[in-house]
Amino acid sequence: MLVGGHGYSNPNANWLDNRGLWLSYGIGFLVLHLTLLSIPVLTTSTAWTLTNLLHNLFHFVFLHILKGSIWDTQDQGRSRELTQWEQIDSGMQFTSTRKFLTSAPVIMFLLTTFYTKYDNVHFIINFVSLMFVLLPKLPQFHEVRLFGINRY
Repeated sequence: MLVGGHGYSNPNANWLDNRGLWLSYGIGFLVLHLTLLSIPVLTTSTAWTLTNLLHNLFHFVFLHILKGSIWDTQDQGRSRELTQWEQIDSGMQFTSTRKFLTSAPVIMFLLTTFYTKYDNVHFIINFVSLMFVLLPKLPQFHEVRLFGINRY
């Protein structure tokens, strides 16, 4: 797929700016949570923790592990070496899209800890999960590969 007439050299960097996508993100979270709540063997605490873990797993994989672009970009192959998070808004920090994608896991963590009644086991599991998605978003980790993981 070639880049069209939208004016972006890397369309992968700007598709998350769409407010409709933010609405879809919230609806997707809600559908995931209601699906897990409908499973009779899961308690409410377990359903909230599973919702948070699955959300953070998808968030981590699709924003911080996968690299490159699905389009044939005009950026001379630069996007091949960047994760989706590093490509958002062409690497500019603290844009509205980045703030939304940073605050979503934090809000979900707060909701999860509330609905699990601050249980220690659920709290630790959810906190570790939150750190896995929150730390790679910090500006200090922009284009940094710890221990050579995901270098190539």
